Amino acid sequence: MWHRQPFTLSARPRGFHLVTDEILAALPRLAEIRTGLLHLQLMHTSASLTLNENADPDVRHDMALFAARIAPERLDGLRHTLEGPDDMPAHVLASLFGTQLTLAVDNGRLLNGTWQGIWLGEHRQHGGARRITATLSGE
Repeated sequence: MWHRQPFTLSARPRGFHLVTDEILAALPRLAEIRTGLLHLQLMHTSASLTLNENADPDVRHDMALFAARIAPERLDGLRHTLEGPDDMPAHVLASLFGTQLTLAVDNGRLLNGTWQGIWLGEHRQHGGARRITATLSGE
């Protein structure tokens, strides 16, 4: 089976947000997959998807702290600044963290580790709603 489905995540402020439940709610056909893959592609260049800690929110806070130090706003010499001081750093972070995830599916469920969840990295102060294209494949 192949199934492609676009959906939209609600707008969030800058930071890292656990979005596993929101993604699963958007994909009822996941339950039909016995063995397969879920590919998620974020359709933006200023946000990211990553798989990380799903229990302690302090990890998301600390990741945002690191991200702000890796790609600071108002860095001298930046040329891409017309969309605001947070835009170019957001592009850098999206490239570093990535905009795609591929996850195993087993008996209608994601086959992730006990402490793993899907994060949206929102790298703009006001990035807005974020579109994702999901592709399910399997039997």
